[in-house]
Amino acid sequence: MKTEILILGGGPGGYTAAFRAADLGKQVVLVERYPVIGGVCLNVGCIPSKTLLHVASVLDESKEVSVSGVYFNKPEIDLGVLREWKNKVGTQLTTGLAGLANQRKVKIVQGFGRFVSDNKVVVEHHDETLEIDFDQVIIAVGSKPVKIPGFPYHDSRLMDSTDALNLEDVPDNMLIIGGGIIGLEMATVYSALGSKITIVEMQDQIIPGCDKDLVRPLMQRIKKKYENILLSTCVESIVAQNEGLNVTFSGENSSEQLFDKVLVSVGRTPNGQLIDADKAGVNIDEKGFIPVDKQQKTNVNDIYAIGDVAGNPMLAHKAVHEGKIAAEVIAGQASEWQALTIPSVAYTDPEIAWMGLTENQAKEQGIEYDKGAFPWAASGRSLSIGRKEGITKILSDKKTGRILGAGITGTNAGELIAEAVLALEMGACVEDLALTVHAHPTLSETLGFSAEMIEGTITDLFPKKK
Repeated sequence: MKTEILILGGGPGGYTAAFRAADLGKQVVLVERYPVIGGVCLNVGCIPSKTLLHVASVLDESKEVSVSGVYFNKPEIDLGVLREWKNKVGTQLTTGLAGLANQRKVKIVQGFGRFVSDNKVVVEHHDETLEIDFDQVIIAVGSKPVKIPGFPYHDSRLMDSTDALNLEDVPDNMLIIGGGIIGLEMATVYSALGSKITIVEMQDQIIPGCDKDLVRPLMQRIKKKYENILLSTCVESIVAQNEGLNVTFSGENSSEQLFDKVLVSVGRTPNGQLIDADKAGVNIDEKGFIPVDKQQKTNVNDIYAIGDVAGNPMLAHKAVHEGKIAAEVIAGQASEWQALTIPSVAYTDPEIAWMGLTENQAKEQGIEYDKGAFPWAASGRSLSIGRKEGITKILSDKKTGRILGAGITGTNAGELIAEAVLALEMGACVEDLALTVHAHPTLSETLGFSAEMIEGTITDLFPKKK
């Protein structure tokens, strides 16, 4: 087979690149190792996890609304139906993508692709092989969960995030190794379904890349709900026993405990080493990332890389933008990465979202900034939905007033952060946000309140003198 553009990988970055290239008049072949396109995100990541997190939110809210005098009986949970519903949501999306590929005449080839030269890939599927010659190729092979050496992975009670999303059962006592976003989201789901959750994190806070004041409301909430949160603690060993997995901890919380199931969620590693990219002359670093420039070009002409394999952050929305850039560059357009920020979201309860410069980074870089941090305990809308633990924070340049970064912790923070991202991208000053009329009562107006705190014009709290 021969094609103008070959896409290796059918995740959000890969199918976006394929569709954009086709729309620009290119002949496109998309290679995907699984039966459906959509990648980790649609099949075993973003979409199924958010589907289960919605269920978790409903379960938690049904309990917490009792403070207002409304009582529900204990819910009955049919895991089989829940799994089926979760899978149905994913199927709707992947079916839609297959239809879009067909409309655009993008040919999908199932199998695992490996380079044999700088213009040829061999695709293996069961006992069959197919050689594909290409003019240009976009590598979008994503990443996989990190495995810690020495753990008993042969035991089904030791899970990764894909296993956890399969929802085979609800263990009574569950350990989650890693206090990052994926681990905490799975903790939210399993806790709502009835598991007693313990989290172990080697750093001194959960979500280590996030500012502590944004993490604090989540930490205070889950400390009351979970069995234990072990910070500055490592897992030394896991021994499979008949009655459970025996885990030995070291560090600040040295101990030995037995768990019904253990989820390993300590990050992801890129798949750059799996596709024989070296046979095409493509540079791969020691971690498996493929270095690229602002146009997603690798060191080899006509070979591009996008998404997780092209570097951090490993986020679907980053991959999508990179996929469009690569396709447009190949089609001859003057396109390159120009985004000033990539938002991050933890879909926990409460959600945490941030973008731009964090306060930690501002301090490390010696940047002079002003900060407005509005507590949701003063938000009428947040109190009306029974929540008061949130916070909205804005950082602005001390001299120019330009918005440098923002963070939100609270209900729907992942949706609310979009306004801050747009403000930063458009070069807005904090005054612009303060003078923007936000609907009342809403959670979105907390961004305006935070800006007013910097400006010294807030009336919903006592202002600090500038």
